[in-house]
Amino acid sequence: MAIQPMSQAANDIVTATQALAPLIQESRSVMEAERRLAPQVVDALRALGAFRLAVPHAYGGLELDPMTQVRVVEELSRMDGSVGWCAMISSAGSFASAFLAPAVAQRLCSSADFSLAGQVVPVGRAEQVDGGYRVTGRYRFGSGCQHASLIAGGCVVFAGGKPRQLAPGRPEIRVMTFPPAACKILDTWYTTGLAGTGSHDFAVEDVFVPFEESWSFAERPQCSGTLYRFPPLFLVTHAGVPLGIARAAIDAVIELASQKELMPDPHKLFGARLLREESRVHEIIAVAEGALAAARSFVYSSLTDLWETLGRSEKPSPRQRALYRIMLIDVHRVAKEVVASMYDLAATSAIYRSHPLDRLMRDILTACQHGIVHPKMYRPAGRLLLGLESGDPLF
Repeated sequence: MAIQPMSQAANDIVTATQALAPLIQESRSVMEAERRLAPQVVDALRALGAFRLAVPHAYGGLELDPMTQVRVVEELSRMDGSVGWCAMISSAGSFASAFLAPAVAQRLCSSADFSLAGQVVPVGRAEQVDGGYRVTGRYRFGSGCQHASLIAGGCVVFAGGKPRQLAPGRPEIRVMTFPPAACKILDTWYTTGLAGTGSHDFAVEDVFVPFEESWSFAERPQCSGTLYRFPPLFLVTHAGVPLGIARAAIDAVIELASQKELMPDPHKLFGARLLREESRVHEIIAVAEGALAAARSFVYSSLTDLWETLGRSEKPSPRQRALYRIMLIDVHRVAKEVVASMYDLAATSAIYRSHPLDRLMRDILTACQHGIVHPKMYRPAGRLLLGLESGDPLF
């Protein structure tokens, strides 16, 4: 499947994304220290539209195709993993606008200041009451919660003190939306990597949520655009994060190799040589470039194939669904291998906090721990390839 060239609109937003590099670079140390995005970076991302890549045109959103969404997150992640991650999370969350009732989506998601944080895993409890739900729960990994305009939390729905059953053994699951003021942010984000994402825990206690301010991925979207015909597409921007981080790691080593002198060999007449003159470096760089190029091709070709199928109003086949999820896992696995090889190649240069590879290694290790891209998710994809049901609602 040939990868289609980007439209002018897609080229424009990618170019605008690349122009943020100086601002992100000068803000990086502050974001690492404060464990959140810098306010000036948040403002720039809002102006770019990076937090609402999937908001429908009807609500003033960008409604970008999945390839362009990934491309934007890839570029941001190349500049800084935490910035790319927060854009990924909110752009994934912006798919919610297609599931909410139009008047609600217009009110909650149409502003240029829109940014969604939260957790769709149903660890909360939503007790049904007149007009809506009373919600209580504690959630982990609220990336971007300190600058979000809307926070979401997955819940099991209860009625009369018992879980509501859609079918035997199948409880009703809904995602609730909360104003940030209704959430208590808990200072928990002390981690290996992605330090600037502010992915703190958050909690709600007996918060009222109207029926119409919740949604379920099991329901049909309210918007009929191509982007919303395959609900698991909300996961798509995950692919941009490892692509950008791995690209940055290779670039960092190429720059280092032109500057770093190797220890001279006392048995040879000549003095120190640059790292780039070593044959082993040539081999490792070439292998890394090839691995990243293959993974990147898999990302964009599989998305192009899926997008063309959706554009014909056809349902993705089990094989397409499986390859979509395999792609999301594979690109993280390959990126981790690429970054590790660059880290090893840089040797002691990489261990200093002042060198980009320290941050890049920490960021990719943390990104790869996400449940959506964990190697265990190969299993439901394998079931689809063998003609079985996936056993996972996100497939």
